[in-house]
Amino acid sequence: MTAPVERDALKGAEARRGRTRSAARVRMLRAQLTRVRNQLSLGTRAISGLQHAAMSMVAAILAYLPTQFLGLREGFWAAITAIGVVQTEFGATQTTARDQFTGAALGGLIAVSVVLFIGRGIASYGLAVMLSIMSCWLINVASAARLAGVTATIVLLVPHASASPLQMMISRVVEVGWGVTVAIFVVWLAVRLGFTDAGPSIRTAPALSAAKEENPEKPPPV
Repeated sequence: MTAPVERDALKGAEARRGRTRSAARVRMLRAQLTRVRNQLSLGTRAISGLQHAAMSMVAAILAYLPTQFLGLREGFWAAITAIGVVQTEFGATQTTARDQFTGAALGGLIAVSVVLFIGRGIASYGLAVMLSIMSCWLINVASAARLAGVTATIVLLVPHASASPLQMMISRVVEVGWGVTVAIFVVWLAVRLGFTDAGPSIRTAPALSAAKEENPEKPPPV
């Protein structure tokens, strides 16, 4: 009995060390990215900002205009979602889109479930926010946790004249889904047309090399 217990303990310790190394890598990469951005010239920042602004504007308008025809109650959420999802890189846009949709779906579903089983009230609201955030961590999408809590807040606290929590949840998920779809399409089209790069811009490469030379950092041992 002792050997299996020891093996389980060793596996648990190794898993904790792995999570620690992963977190260290993330912090290192974020620091390097910050240094790269700080070293970009004003012209490069202006061009990147223009690309981001133009794509966000197009995505927001395309997401909002059809909402009346689609019967969405609060179409502005589609525009807000589109702006939040659009990034200058397609990979980053896909990741943000996943977070937006996952957070909206989980937060809305949990908020409706809490209302149906417990009822409304400040305690129910607190429980819904807590469960929404925890659920994102449990399914390993922690980056969507805040969005899940925000969605639960919208469903439970924002006044709605004639809509039930279930109707609000469905409306919210559809609006977010539509905004996410438009944002992905706009960025994909921009990449195809050469308006923006699919990956890190070539313009950032010299700055990245300089940052590595000035601040050499070795990744944590695996």
